Amino acid sequence: MSPQVLLDGAIAGAMIGLGAIGVTLTYSILRFANFAHGDFLAWGAYFALALSGAIGALAGGLAAPIEPFSFGWSLPLALLLAVPLTAGLALLVDALLFGPLRARRSAVIILVMASFGAALTLRSLLEFTFTSRPAYFTSELQIALRFGPVRATPDQLLTLAVAAVLVLLVHLLLTRTTLGRSMRAVSENPALAGVVGVDVRRVVRFAWILGAGLACVAGVMAGLLVQIRPQMGLDLLLPLFAAAILGGIGSIPGAMLAGLVVGIAEAATVQLVGAEWRAAVAFVILIAILLLRPQGIFGRAD
Repeated sequence: MSPQVLLDGAIAGAMIGLGAIGVTLTYSILRFANFAHGDFLAWGAYFALALSGAIGALAGGLAAPIEPFSFGWSLPLALLLAVPLTAGLALLVDALLFGPLRARRSAVIILVMASFGAALTLRSLLEFTFTSRPAYFTSELQIALRFGPVRATPDQLLTLAVAAVLVLLVHLLLTRTTLGRSMRAVSENPALAGVVGVDVRRVVRFAWILGAGLACVAGVMAGLLVQIRPQMGLDLLLPLFAAAILGGIGSIPGAMLAGLVVGIAEAATVQLVGAEWRAAVAFVILIAILLLRPQGIFGRAD
């Protein structure tokens, strides 16, 4: 495997890993697989796209590219606004759909099927609002930087750095703060956590906020490096779940590491077999890990 394939896979894996963190948080705390998570990623990208365009229209100087990147200050500012908007969307979906179902103590399969319906609704709203045509944050061309045998654009290197910083911050949040300890307690035993004074509802709300916020960042990264489409969340959904399960449900470093594994495996498949087989890689990894080590890399066997 060439160094270039490893780098390309790591860049793709950084996006997958950030999205997988939201999947693993939702599953470990709320106890169901949220198939609408990929669409939060797509909504985050479109929120940032719309806000970036509005900021650029109001202050044209902010849209000018920042050397050596392909985008201007309008995109980082839009991202700062898109994150709370995406988190708000996730809280709205929870308040209208998942919250009432939890209050009725609905079976897990009901929550899963409800997430399918939420995903279809969110995706249809995206297509209705923004159409199905691909969109881009910028049309600027970049010259790749060469580092020995590998090449990467400044945008790609920035996404790797941003992903690394965010994973470190989330890990510190979950391990060094009271809220993080509360989240880990709820993931272990929600009933017992409530008995000892943990505000379970607050933990659930924060899980949605954190997962959706990271999904927004992942969506912006994907839109910056590839393109923005209403189907982008659906395309990334299987890799997100593969990374979340491979890393071990509840493990933040595990989700990120597994995202890198999935990304590198996809990049290697494109080089060795062909791009048409790329979508099958996450499915193969998912089936293999479920058969061989269902608790994942950092997970614990029940």
